[in-house]
Amino acid sequence: MNITVQSIKFDADQKLVEFIKRKTAKLEQFLDNIIEGVCYLRLENVDDEANKIVELKMNVPGSQLFAKAQAKSFEEATDVAVESIRRQINKLKTKTRTNASNHKELLTDNEEEF
Repeated sequence: MNITVQSIKFDADQKLVEFIKRKTAKLEQFLDNIIEGVCYLRLENVDDEANKIVELKMNVPGSQLFAKAQAKSFEEATDVAVESIRRQINKLKTKTRTNASNHKELLTDNEEEF
């Protein structure tokens, strides 16, 4: 899986980029056919301390997964976004398993009629 990290209007530290790549690489444990991922890092101009925004976009065959998180640090926001993507992967896998099992049931029902 190829991860691209883009920091908007600032330069991201190499440690931060490596942290994001390590965290997102763990998603391959849950779904091994992730095509590519893009991570956008932004700073929002607000008085609140939680002004760091991480947006993750993962391309998988047949769909695109997206998560956005805001926290006090980019590391915290990355953890939240990766966890959100992991839950989306689980939903996607459950949905495809259900569709596949229903398809098999329909095939066996139709074969019994003939």
